[in-house]
Amino acid sequence: MTQQPITSLLVANRGEIAVRIFRTARALGLATVAVHSDPDADALHVREADAAVRLPGAAPADTYLRGDLLIKAALAAGADAVHPGYGFLSENAGFAREVAAAGLTWIGPPPQAIEAMASKTRAKELMRAAGVPLLDPVDPAAATTADLPLLLKAAAGGGGRGMRVVRDLDTLKETLDAACAEAASAFGDGEVFAEPYVERGRHVEVQILADSHGTVWALGTRDCSLQRRHQKVIEEAPAPGLPDSLRESLHAAAVAAARAVSYQGAGTVEFLVTADGRPYFLEMNTRLQVEHPVTEAVFGLDLVALQLRVAEGAALPLTPPEPAGHAVEARLYAEDPARDWRPQTGVLHTLAVPGGVRVDTGFTDGDTVGVHYDPMLAKVIAHAPTRAEAVRTLADALARARVHGLTTNRELLVRSLRHPEFAAGQLDTGFYERHLGALTEPAPGAAAGTALAALAGALAEAAPAPGAPLALRLGGWRNLRSTPQTRRYTVAGTEHEVRYHPVDPEEHPGVRVLSAERHQVTLEVDGVRRLFHVKHNSNKPEVYVDSPFTGAHTLTPVPRFADPQDRTEPGSLLAPMPGTVVRVAEGLAPGDTVTAGQPLLWLEAMKMEHRIVSPASGTLTALHATLGHQVEFGALLAVVQEETPA
Repeated sequence: MTQQPITSLLVANRGEIAVRIFRTARALGLATVAVHSDPDADALHVREADAAVRLPGAAPADTYLRGDLLIKAALAAGADAVHPGYGFLSENAGFAREVAAAGLTWIGPPPQAIEAMASKTRAKELMRAAGVPLLDPVDPAAATTADLPLLLKAAAGGGGRGMRVVRDLDTLKETLDAACAEAASAFGDGEVFAEPYVERGRHVEVQILADSHGTVWALGTRDCSLQRRHQKVIEEAPAPGLPDSLRESLHAAAVAAARAVSYQGAGTVEFLVTADGRPYFLEMNTRLQVEHPVTEAVFGLDLVALQLRVAEGAALPLTPPEPAGHAVEARLYAEDPARDWRPQTGVLHTLAVPGGVRVDTGFTDGDTVGVHYDPMLAKVIAHAPTRAEAVRTLADALARARVHGLTTNRELLVRSLRHPEFAAGQLDTGFYERHLGALTEPAPGAAAGTALAALAGALAEAAPAPGAPLALRLGGWRNLRSTPQTRRYTVAGTEHEVRYHPVDPEEHPGVRVLSAERHQVTLEVDGVRRLFHVKHNSNKPEVYVDSPFTGAHTLTPVPRFADPQDRTEPGSLLAPMPGTVVRVAEGLAPGDTVTAGQPLLWLEAMKMEHRIVSPASGTLTALHATLGHQVEFGALLAVVQEETPA
């Protein structure tokens, strides 16, 4: 690996990680180069860089996964180093070799170390030889009920792709086929292996940093147990509640893993810790992790800056700095947890998080969240002297954040952070399996809060715009007592009618209007003053109401007359998001008899697969989706005619 001073850095990635790397590069005096697909032409990471190079196309396979185009871009822009970020080609040994062969500095571990850890099956063999504890593999062909539950994992995988849990032997073959298909699609390698699935285990990892002079740092532990679809949602450092002996053994195993492959740079060694405190090696990620900010906060380090210095040949001090305090990170996703984590696309009108926390994001107000990439909007990180303070600070910042335009997991994050189990540090990977229903159902008093938010929205809409003529501003509130105003909204799929009279306290008992302006309404509710922030969308009908008292609400005005085009044939299956049809049930054709809940086809969108199931038992009368077909939101996929009861 070339060890020359770096002057210009190309980031072979996009979104928040590219923005985050550029921030450090600028602080170190480096010129920055972005790459972008066509949908990302005006993305924040492009606007943040000194120069940008287009990668023609939209799909990752045509753009961010094209190593040849990335190297050409670096050479064309005069960059002398390439940072891969995470995801895409960050753990591709071939790409690392091509970067070095082009005379560029690779910001990452040696290709042979990446290669050694690229296959989870081969990595486990290396770790067994190094004395790192492992779960024993299970041959799917010979599995019995005694082996259940099983976890199927893609050998070349990551990010939860190609992972399935099997609890019934009758479903093993079907689940294995699905995992192999997803692994082949996502990684170009359909190899899948099986191992015991540990119920209520903890996902604990160790951040390592190594130089080319033989020094290896173990930078504490992180707990990443709160996951959805095997992808992390909330992470923290240090992992709470670990005995000193277990923490030390994890550090020692991580260092042994790094030394076994002559590692250099930043990496993460991941472990599964059972309920009785036994650790097992899962995998080694030979790159920077999404959750690296919590380690940075606790150790007072900039891991990207250290990656760059190690790549230049600098030696690390023999020991790392001492950790201080506790840090917690939450991943804010554009998704609907109550609807099978369905990803959302569209315009992000507002993303504003209060101060006192770190926010890593690849979006600003007005940016579009597309279908081609991960739905993560931002990472929000809080650091405080104690875990309780960090958790409280993060929950409060998320609760007060204003996120408009898309459904997100923000409310789930707040309620997760405030859940008694999480507050007590009782963490395991089954958290959402047990609690998702309760965490996504309406909170007590939600209906009353929605009614107040709708009232605030109606009052704000009725308020004259700033700068309106004096007569209009005075006349806007001259409503007769006998004729209150009405406004109808849809909120979270439910219609609400608001009857209001700005000067009539009897219209809403216990509520008094103190002030009402276009962007702010103050109500007195049962003697307590409450403030509501209101935002109107300039080119859409939605009204956004935020309040620490009622939470966040999106109000969609109901038109007086329904649009005939909104009607669809009964039994129509519409695409819940833009995506690509990656599977169709074998042999499925119009005229087939289907049953309620039967999977008919699968859409891939934003790095996830989504099953489209029959809404009822009956006859499939139409099938418009074909393999490889790209569909838009709301596109008609199929029609099921429900069977008539006898």
